[in-house]
Amino acid sequence: MGTEQNKQAVADFLACFTAGDFAGVLGSMTEDATWRIPGKPELSRIAGPKTKAQMARVFEGMGAQLKGGLKMTVHHCIAEGDMVAVEAESYGELRNGRIYNNIYHLAIQMRGDKICAVREYYDTEHVHAVWLQE
Repeated sequence: MGTEQNKQAVADFLACFTAGDFAGVLGSMTEDATWRIPGKPELSRIAGPKTKAQMARVFEGMGAQLKGGLKMTVHHCIAEGDMVAVEAESYGELRNGRIYNNIYHLAIQMRGDKICAVREYYDTEHVHAVWLQE
């Protein structure tokens, strides 16, 4: 696929988050896709490299805590070859009343019309404060 098609595939992928369609998110990924979540695995139970199956469990946990979808707003998107770089912002209200509003850089690799790798960068302290604090 060309760079514009890759950018559109990533935009559609992020739109699935906004719709609360985690099955659509997963459907946008190859079966052997990987996702790297920031942080040190020994310090955070969600950090580190994940398989598609592991991400399905992460998304299931997120969905159970969100009142609605996780609105994703793309601020910038550039592509070259099979790589797409996205600067985005999320907004979601958790059932416990906390607001999750993070800023991301996503380095996304495409294979054909599917995402085969995501390297996610965000404010890890905000994630812990909103999602992981009791």
